[in-house]
Amino acid sequence: MRALLQRVRSASVEIEGERTASIGPGLLVFLGVTHSDGPDDLTWLAGKVSRLRIFEDENGKMNRSVTESGGAVLVVSQFTLYADTRRGNRPGFDQAARPDLANPLYESFCAALRDLGLPVATGRFAAEMQVHLQNDGPVTILLDSSERKASRHRRAEEAP
Repeated sequence: MRALLQRVRSASVEIEGERTASIGPGLLVFLGVTHSDGPDDLTWLAGKVSRLRIFEDENGKMNRSVTESGGAVLVVSQFTLYADTRRGNRPGFDQAARPDLANPLYESFCAALRDLGLPVATGRFAAEMQVHLQNDGPVTILLDSSERKASRHRRAEEAP
């Protein structure tokens, strides 16, 4: 599971010319799901998104999470985060999960953020959307649940 986070002053989604979701200050999260993702991935990723300290404190240091800053989250499904561009100029999307797997994980990710106390707005899964944002910083960070798996694997190898 991958999440591309953008710290925003505001963000919104338009579908067929109608604004369907919007937030003020907070995070715009583009979420991509791959075949091997499951509940552990979304739980880890939701926790990481809620705790990532990328908002400024009173001293201008990035030391607050979206939760601590009182921000909201707009989550937009984004299968193109799993684009494979290794061959040619046309991306392949074989690594992106099919909608029957991706949509429930997307919905569960949004629910997990809400369970962590965050106000969450969403795009519409698989819809053609126009996403509007006013980036703040800009601050853009890519999170990948494979980092969690790799870190756990390294710790296991280092254990006596």
